[in-house]
Amino acid sequence: MSTGGATQNRVIKAKDKVAPALVHVSPVKEVFRRGQRREVSVTGSGFIISADGYVVTNEHVAGENDYVRCVLFNKEEVEAEVVGTDPYTDIAVLKLKLDEGHADLPFVDLGTSFDLVAGETVMAMGSPHGLSRSVSLGIVSVTDRNLESMGSTGAPYNNWIQTDAAINPGNSGGPLVNVKGEVIGINTRKLSGADNVGFAIPIDIARGVVDQIIATGHVARSTIGIAFQEMTRLTDDPTVDGVLIGDVDPLMPAYKAGIRPGDVLLTIGGTSTNARFTEDLPPIRKLVADLPIGNEVILKVRRRDQTAEVPIMTVAKSESRGEQTEFSEWGFTVSELTDATIRRAQLRSGEGVMVSGTRQGELAAFADIRAGDIILSLDKDPVSNLEDFGVKYKQRVSSGQKLTLVTIKRGALTMYRIVKNEKNETEE
Repeated sequence: MSTGGATQNRVIKAKDKVAPALVHVSPVKEVFRRGQRREVSVTGSGFIISADGYVVTNEHVAGENDYVRCVLFNKEEVEAEVVGTDPYTDIAVLKLKLDEGHADLPFVDLGTSFDLVAGETVMAMGSPHGLSRSVSLGIVSVTDRNLESMGSTGAPYNNWIQTDAAINPGNSGGPLVNVKGEVIGINTRKLSGADNVGFAIPIDIARGVVDQIIATGHVARSTIGIAFQEMTRLTDDPTVDGVLIGDVDPLMPAYKAGIRPGDVLLTIGGTSTNARFTEDLPPIRKLVADLPIGNEVILKVRRRDQTAEVPIMTVAKSESRGEQTEFSEWGFTVSELTDATIRRAQLRSGEGVMVSGTRQGELAAFADIRAGDIILSLDKDPVSNLEDFGVKYKQRVSSGQKLTLVTIKRGALTMYRIVKNEKNETEE
C-alpha cells in the first residue's frame, strides 16, 4: 500500500473514532445591544467527553444560557444544561439531559497538546455554517501562536494552536483531532479576512478548566493586580532574565506591597518567570492564576540594580464581564461593575452599576444617560449593585414617579440627570 493510502486510512479511522461523539449545538443566546435585550439563534459545535453526557464547547457559543438544544451524531435531539462557562479561556461545559436508562454515549479520547509539532496532520470537526458532521483536513501550522500583538485579548492564559484545517463560523467548540483520533484542541476562531488560518485552544489548557467547571460550576483564579509585558520592551540583551511589570492596579495587593511599573519579576513562589517575547507571557499569567486564593506568595523583584523578596496575599480574580439586565421602561440596559470597570472609572468603592446601552427615543436617552455612564444613586439614594438598582428602579416605575434624579459618573465628572416619566404624564 502506498504511503498516501496508509495516511488516508489513518485519517479515516481517526475521523470514525471521534465522529459519534460530535454534537451540533443550537443555543438561543441572550444578547444586549443598543440598550435592548434580544434572543439570537446561534450555531456551534461540541464534543462528548463522558458516557453520561458531559459536552465541551466554546463559551461564546453556549455562554449566557441556562439550556441549549443539542443534536447528537445519530440525529437524536437532546436538551442540555449549561454547567458552567469560563470567558477567560472561551470554554463552556454542557450536560445532556438524558432519559433514565439511556444508553451510554460515545465519547472522545483527550490527547495532549504540549508535544504537538508544526506539520502534524489534524482535522477540524464540527458544524461549519450549520453543516453538521463536517470534517476538514490540514496541518498544525504553529503550536504556540500569540495574537496579542494583533490586538486580541481573548486568551490571557494560553497561546493558540494555529492550523490550516478550515475553521468557519459554526466550527466553534468542535474538536481539533490528530491522526490517532485524540482531541488535541478546541476549534475557536479564524483570522478575519484570511483563508485557512484558524486557531484552537490547546487541550492541555482546556482540560483543567473543564475539570473545575464539572466539579464546581466555575473556574476560580487568583490575582495580585499585575499586568506583565515581554522583556524586549526593556532590553535587547537576551541574557537578562525576568518579566517586565507593565502596570500595577492601585487597588490590588501588589501595589500595596510596593510593586511598581518598570520593576522586573524574577520568581513567583520560587518558580522562575522569564518572558522575553509575548508568547512567553500566558504561562506566567497562568502561574499567578493557579495560586491558592487568599494565600501568601513571595515575589522576587528587581528594581534597577537591587533585588527584594516581597510577600503578597493573593485575592480572587473577578469575572471578565458583569451580568446585564434590560430596564425597558427607561429604554436601557445596565450591567454589574467588574474590577476592571471600577479601576477605569477610578471609583472609590465598588458600588454602582454601569449603563451598557441605551435605545434612541426612550427615557434614558432623553435624559442624556449614555453607555459607559456609572449610576451612583437614584434620588441621592446610593446604588450598591445591580440587584439593588433593580429594586430601587422598580419602586420608582411601579409608583408612577414622574421625575427621578440620577447621579452618574462620566469620566472624571460627576453629573446629575433627570429621567422624566413622560408616559405617566400622558396616561393622566
